[in-house]
Amino acid sequence: MATAETKLLTADEFWEFVNRPENHGRLWELEDGEVVEMPSPGLRHGVVCNLIGRVLGNHVFARGRGYVSNNDSGLAVRHSPDTVRGPDLMLFNEVQSFDDLSPKLAEGVPALVVEVLSPSDRVGKVNKRVEQYLRHGVSLVWVVDAEVRVVTMYRPGREQQTLDESEELTGGDVLPDFRCRVAEFFTLPTLPAESR
Repeated sequence: MATAETKLLTADEFWEFVNRPENHGRLWELEDGEVVEMPSPGLRHGVVCNLIGRVLGNHVFARGRGYVSNNDSGLAVRHSPDTVRGPDLMLFNEVQSFDDLSPKLAEGVPALVVEVLSPSDRVGKVNKRVEQYLRHGVSLVWVVDAEVRVVTMYRPGREQQTLDESEELTGGDVLPDFRCRVAEFFTLPTLPAESR
């Protein structure tokens, strides 16, 4: 809760704050105008984000439209006071040239937001983030739990659906041509036994 002496930041001021040299390499979000430092999520989290990013990136290149952002690019989900979240991945459906991408926070509304659970995540915090994304206009949110290897899908006005690694994940009406096995998000390359 902000005190009378705390100055609430806007999304633009937050961008300037996180890009100060002394803040390099640290993770931040803006919660109702207040800066919150996020704990490092660890190696497994980063690998799962990369695996999902590879699958989504291959998808947008195969269909010739859209782009994927990762690494906590920043998405303003609320204004006055401002809240900026750092989704693990965002997929935008529109055609965009590289030169026209914002060098700052994401502009527009992603079609898909992916949150990979971190060791520090709590149910209430994750539910709040999902609700903020959906209220912001995001059509599909995936919450990925690497510990139990499941993906929970959230869509506005529909019940959540949880899929395990033996099931196929689709993009529904948001990404109608997307399909992959949930297991792809948790599988590293391996050499055949005779090659090891």
